[in-house]
Amino acid sequence: MAIPVLQAVQIGGYVLRQKVQGKRRFPLVLMLEPLFRCNLACAGCGKIDYPDPILNQRLPLDECLHAMDECGAPVVVIAGGEPLLHKELPQIVEGGIARGKYITVCTNALLLEKQISKFKPHRRFNWSIHLDGDQEMHDKSVCQKGVYDRAVAALKLAKSKGFRVTINCTLFNDADPERVAKFLDDVKGFGIEGATVSPGYAYERAPDQQHFLNRAKTKQLFRDIFKRGQGGKKWPFFQSGLFLDYLAGNRTYECTPWGNPTRTVFGWQRPCYLLGEGYAKTFAELMEETNWDSYGVGKYEKCADCMVHCGFEASAVNESFSKPWEVLKVAIAGIRTDGAMAKDIPLDRQRPADYVFSRHVQNKLAEIKEAEAPNTSHLSAAE
Repeated sequence: MAIPVLQAVQIGGYVLRQKVQGKRRFPLVLMLEPLFRCNLACAGCGKIDYPDPILNQRLPLDECLHAMDECGAPVVVIAGGEPLLHKELPQIVEGGIARGKYITVCTNALLLEKQISKFKPHRRFNWSIHLDGDQEMHDKSVCQKGVYDRAVAALKLAKSKGFRVTINCTLFNDADPERVAKFLDDVKGFGIEGATVSPGYAYERAPDQQHFLNRAKTKQLFRDIFKRGQGGKKWPFFQSGLFLDYLAGNRTYECTPWGNPTRTVFGWQRPCYLLGEGYAKTFAELMEETNWDSYGVGKYEKCADCMVHCGFEASAVNESFSKPWEVLKVAIAGIRTDGAMAKDIPLDRQRPADYVFSRHVQNKLAEIKEAEAPNTSHLSAAE
């Protein structure tokens, strides 16, 4: 796998320290979304369906750095929206590196050529460029022709300037295993450090609700992909082998939502990067007052089909510490792509979905309006 040895060792040391200290819940990756505004409107995205006053909000530099300090996770993934639309992104990246964090910026790369001179290569920093497959697949996914070619050109430019570059690929139910395997061959040929792959999460606000994968189809799709690449060993994935083995239906994991806490312009998002069911003012409040047991597969209807890395990568990391021989087995033999699948979590006792999006939007709009209203208290006193 393509995670650098030093990075794996340092993150492993962090996890070990948390376990020695007896912490049951601790963050592994901070998902930092300093804005929701984007220069694309992808069919499967549920992140940008907000009114303009909210899309115009930005987490300023000091709040981004404070979030890193509050959380303490060794890895920070900066997403959005499109992070390159944030004017202080270079300072956010530099501040994270100065704090000893591993920083990943997830970008559609449309602005990368224009802005790349504002950033410096560093072993703790990598660009994660969004590519949902080959030219036809990706342009269809982002609903705009020509985006694949521009993203690949930016990828090659970043590589030529010495940056670490990975790609992130989200797959839907129309993905063809043969084409995905060929795509992974292609991006490997571009010299990327690694690839992250994941099934799309069924966002309730995404424009396209017809192409999300259910759990059974997700497992078969990834088996069909991995069997075309020596059980996945052919490609440099930027993910743990156990998580990929989970995607192929060989493991059963409970979700670990606190492993990837999310900070947005709303606050600390409950319970995870994918679901906005409520918000906490501080990281401590998020960890201590969220009812974690009410979320996850088999517990909550919105989680039923989720197999996304931000929920289950931390679960895989936990297993790697309790059963290190399983890591070695997958690394040597590759991901099993035939035979019986692991028994999945039953869904018959999950609680029904609670639809809270509109309420949170109205509350945030009221907060923005109040903050922008002129302060007349002084005039009133003078009068």
